[in-house]
Amino acid sequence: MKNAPFRLWLIEDNALFRRTVGRIAAEVTGVSAVDAFGSCEDALRALDAGTRPDTVLIDVGLPGIDGIEGIRQIKSRVPAAQILVLTVFEEDEKIFRAVCAGASGYLLKSASMQQIADAIAELRRGGSPMTPRVARRVLEMFSKLAPAQHDYGLAPREREVLELFVQGRTNKEIAAQLNLSVHTIDSYNRSLYEKLHVNTRSGAVAKALKERLV
Repeated sequence: MKNAPFRLWLIEDNALFRRTVGRIAAEVTGVSAVDAFGSCEDALRALDAGTRPDTVLIDVGLPGIDGIEGIRQIKSRVPAAQILVLTVFEEDEKIFRAVCAGASGYLLKSASMQQIADAIAELRRGGSPMTPRVARRVLEMFSKLAPAQHDYGLAPREREVLELFVQGRTNKEIAAQLNLSVHTIDSYNRSLYEKLHVNTRSGAVAKALKERLV
């Protein structure tokens, strides 16, 4: 449920940044608790103890178990967890591996605190928030893959929404551009996920780029 209370985990080794983001995250509508960890090892021990996150913000460049392996392990234990990478790294290989490991969004630490809060809210609405230039890198990466076009029965408006997904637009931005309500965009999200046989916006974007649907 979109408005249901949810537990958020923050996995970040920089103590000052961790505290700052933790304070911002705690103010996002619906957040019932924020658990902060300095390493993936600490977070995985919390999983072993029975705590389960609904949403996870994680750095890539962590000491010990890195963020990408952390994403993989968290998703294997809590498949429904929504994971947002929050890092300074924007190399193609790290972005690609993070998405393949199960990240639903990828934000650079240069983002403002308000953008981070908005990204958490967007993630909870089923979105896949990405820093614009990261979204462009994802587009470039997948456009190099061999196309395997299929007809998924997408309506013209669904293709239009999907194209805006690929551009990294939020539901609110898409609604404004198409002069539609956010509720209507949510409906298109669900329809696209069903037709494309994916569960997240990042999955829809990956399929759209790989198969050149837009």
